[in-house]
Amino acid sequence: MQQHRFTRLTALALGIAGALTLGQVHASGFQLKENSVKGMGAAFAGAGVNETDGSVVVNNAATMARFEGTTFQVDATAIDLSYEFQGTGTDALGRPLTGGNGGDAGDISAVPAMSVIHKLDNGLAFGAMISAPFGLKTEYDDGWQGRYFAHTSDVKIVDLTLAAAIDIVPDRFSVGLGMIYSHADVTLSKSVDFGTLLFSNPATRPLPFARPQAADGFANVQGDDNGFGWTVGANFSPTDKLAIGLSYRSEIDYELQGTVDWTVPGNVAAVFSASPTTRPLFQDGAVTAKLTTPSVTSVDIRYDFTDRFAMMATWAETGWESLREVRIDFQNPDPDSVEPFEWRDTEFMSLGGEFKFNDAWTFRAGVAYDETPTHIETRTPRLPDDDRTWYSIGASWQATEALELNFGYTRIEPDSPEVDITASGSHLVGPFDGHANLYGLSAQYKF
Repeated sequence: MQQHRFTRLTALALGIAGALTLGQVHASGFQLKENSVKGMGAAFAGAGVNETDGSVVVNNAATMARFEGTTFQVDATAIDLSYEFQGTGTDALGRPLTGGNGGDAGDISAVPAMSVIHKLDNGLAFGAMISAPFGLKTEYDDGWQGRYFAHTSDVKIVDLTLAAAIDIVPDRFSVGLGMIYSHADVTLSKSVDFGTLLFSNPATRPLPFARPQAADGFANVQGDDNGFGWTVGANFSPTDKLAIGLSYRSEIDYELQGTVDWTVPGNVAAVFSASPTTRPLFQDGAVTAKLTTPSVTSVDIRYDFTDRFAMMATWAETGWESLREVRIDFQNPDPDSVEPFEWRDTEFMSLGGEFKFNDAWTFRAGVAYDETPTHIETRTPRLPDDDRTWYSIGASWQATEALELNFGYTRIEPDSPEVDITASGSHLVGPFDGHANLYGLSAQYKF
């Protein structure tokens, strides 16, 4: 029965690890950049040095020192993710996996953000922002051929950032510092091939349902935790036309605590209950899993060629090497289960432009290239990640002297996402056809 315990651990590890490591195709890994509609309109080029965008609370707190009075901003981005599996799968006996392609596994998800900045007369500025820096949401059809690898993945990470900034040299050099309180919530599920598990043991192989795909069960895992981090930034303007920003966001550690809910076919449960040498297997109970979200280092540049036209650029490195493995710890005496990932750091590069058409309207556009941290050996259908290109447009309407409305749209095209993965005897291989559309609307009010 040692094989039973090993397979149990592997099934749970693959489920949790897969959900935590592969995020939506609109940002590197499971990173979300959508904290500003104004920034999205230019593919987030120069977002950290934009003196008219409240999202600098998290993108570069030092830029808050360039604001005046009080600025309140609300952003909402709808992410319409779409992709379909176009490959094939086989079970432990080399037979085709039953079921369809899973349908359109994407979904429409809302990413909100809200910020407030207040600048004092003595050069100090304070800000607060609620944002979602990481997350994903996908769901496949019941019984699809990749059901043993993924069914539902829902990861939400929400931050509250409190920041302060001060002018060291007025209008030329400022620094900022922020503290982050973060909450992570993970829910995920997938099917479990108990038929393969029983087939792998000579003692249970004669059973009529001890065949791959003949006795499917289900596993659902949920866990959450709170974490703390920090951010620091600097903004340097050597001339009135040029602004250069440098910012850093720290890693944040979570110890996810939750439960696993097993659905086991009655005939399979009877087999495990009848074994006199082992504890009952696949019992609902508590689990923990450590998760570390990566650090992010960003450099932003903006140059105003005229009073109406400016160009921006951003380079950012996300420290995905922090995600080396996912280790699952069970409440019961079973040993830890370890799933290696060996992710690599990634670079994000964007270039954008901004044109002030008149006193009421400003238009933006931008392109970006975003690397994937994954390798083909570790990708799963939780959401296949690949290098991607962004194409963005946006506009601002100055409705009144105090109220500004912003609009943005981004199309993201991944290169060639595909998987080639084996687990518990099943093998899934092939490409995905996918893309993402982002629609954004925000409002900013100054007083």
